[in-house]
Amino acid sequence: MSETKDYFFCGIGGSGMLPLAMIVNARGAHVEGSDRALDQGRSNAKFDYLRDLGIALHPQDGSGVVRANQILVASAAVEDTVPDIVAANKRGASRLSRAALLAKLFNESRRPIGVAGTSGKSTTTGMIGWILHHAGASPTVMNGAVMKNFVTEEALFASALVGDGDAFISEVDESDGSIAMFSPKIAVLNNISLDHKTMDELRTLFGGFINRAELAVLNLDNDETARLAASHDGGKLTYSLTDSSVDLLASKIEPQRFGVSFTVIHSGGDSADVTLKMPGRHNVSNALAAIAAALACGVSLTDAAEALGTFEGVRRRLEYVGTENEVTIIDDFGHNPDKISASLNTLHEFSGRLLVMFQPHGFGPLKKMKAEFVQTFIDHLEPDDILVMPQPAYFGGTVDRSVTSDDIALGVREGGRNAVALADREACRTYLESEVRSGDRIVIMGARDDTLSDFAQSILKWLSKK
Repeated sequence: MSETKDYFFCGIGGSGMLPLAMIVNARGAHVEGSDRALDQGRSNAKFDYLRDLGIALHPQDGSGVVRANQILVASAAVEDTVPDIVAANKRGASRLSRAALLAKLFNESRRPIGVAGTSGKSTTTGMIGWILHHAGASPTVMNGAVMKNFVTEEALFASALVGDGDAFISEVDESDGSIAMFSPKIAVLNNISLDHKTMDELRTLFGGFINRAELAVLNLDNDETARLAASHDGGKLTYSLTDSSVDLLASKIEPQRFGVSFTVIHSGGDSADVTLKMPGRHNVSNALAAIAAALACGVSLTDAAEALGTFEGVRRRLEYVGTENEVTIIDDFGHNPDKISASLNTLHEFSGRLLVMFQPHGFGPLKKMKAEFVQTFIDHLEPDDILVMPQPAYFGGTVDRSVTSDDIALGVREGGRNAVALADREACRTYLESEVRSGDRIVIMGARDDTLSDFAQSILKWLSKK
């Protein structure tokens, strides 16, 4: 499907906005945009890349919204006082949410494949995209993370892939309720746990999502997803690491420091060995979900397993940065209790003290899940691990700051684990540099802030000169 419209993306550098802008630009639309990070001098390489694609960028001061026929694309979180919104209203330009534009493209595709759940969406989306690409199906992929397999010198920020095949694979977000806009033919539901909404709201949203699909791919290892599976009377494929009643079962799971191998067994009798270049049982689960979706698209089990063996992963998901002076640096997207738990469990399969710098992705999530964050670190840090927290990421706007990193660190200390909250990331750097010793692993955790990866690299550079 080609696009001939005129779009202006407010916040074009965001993880959900950038790949969407790339897709509509590649399909022939006129695309411009602005971003607060651009004005603040952050993530310059990303914006240079967008300019290289022919996308004009403007300050986020309203100066780029100049035509009534422009369609202003913005997330629901963008406030009406933002100058681009003010300018659009003045010019009479229409406004479209990011989710609504994505849902339109998704629903109009011939084979929409939606990947939903609290955790694992980006990895599973990338896995499905790579399997179908490997099979020659030329999928379009909309992801919230850079897919390493598709990175080239010409596509440094490959969080989107534009193909001419039937499949449109996309992460689907429940945090703002926009999942209700999506009508997948194949609905993948990895897991359900507390994050942005109440559990009752999540059950309704995810239940509707799988009920609109021709086929649901469901994880029976997650209690909430298993409950939905039990009551779902439509087509479904189930998977598990432990339940032999499923359609796809993982057995012989063998952890490796930066990978994992297993055998996938299909209920029809076939099996295949898989070796992933990413660690953790949670990634075995993600791989089963991707294989199930691929089988529904006509890919054989053997071909799907072979493709996963060459899948390089997505950026910032337990990503190995490097090792210097016997200290390893790992960059991770963990930002909610479920993701953090999975990452810490995986890291503790191997020896080495963890120094975890966790930057919360906002004051709102911290307030909503204060107790869950505290309990997660109490449960999943070892006695000699150390949690180091700067204050939450904040880039402007109205926000309730009644719960801070200090509250989380205090709760973790009261639970018997080592934790400290500091004023900012530079203070955290000084602390980490004073505490690190041979054999440690420093884990940089957090979301919404691309410069966390730069911070991880800077720690590695410091270690190399130590």
